[in-house]
Amino acid sequence: MRRRALIPLATALAMMTAMLSACSSGEDGPARRTAERFYDALGGGQGDTACRLLTPRTAEQVPSDGQDCAASIVKLGLKGGGVRTSAVWGDEAQVRLASDTVFLHRFAQGWLVRAAGCRARGEQPYDCKVGG
Repeated sequence: MRRRALIPLATALAMMTAMLSACSSGEDGPARRTAERFYDALGGGQGDTACRLLTPRTAEQVPSDGQDCAASIVKLGLKGGGVRTSAVWGDEAQVRLASDTVFLHRFAQGWLVRAAGCRARGEQPYDCKVGG
């Protein structure tokens, strides 16, 4: 008798998971594409394009050694890779790539990267090379 009760519960959970996945994929698509465009620009040595995909505050923090954002961000050598997972919470998003985790913020004009080159540190906040 207990076994029969578990089957409908398992089916309901599987259906809910599928529905939630379908909903989130629609919301996270634009954030995912921004992260992919950011890393495509970096991979192509297009620092100007990559910097335009950063939030204004993050772009201001990137320059180092007297160089502008475009030259500095390319020199960081950030690697992205394929998207593994993504999630959206209101105007904030996280995109996990094969070699990086990116945090984004939604503005009126769309999603912009607010932190990149981020590594998890257990219970501590992420350590990011850009923004954070």
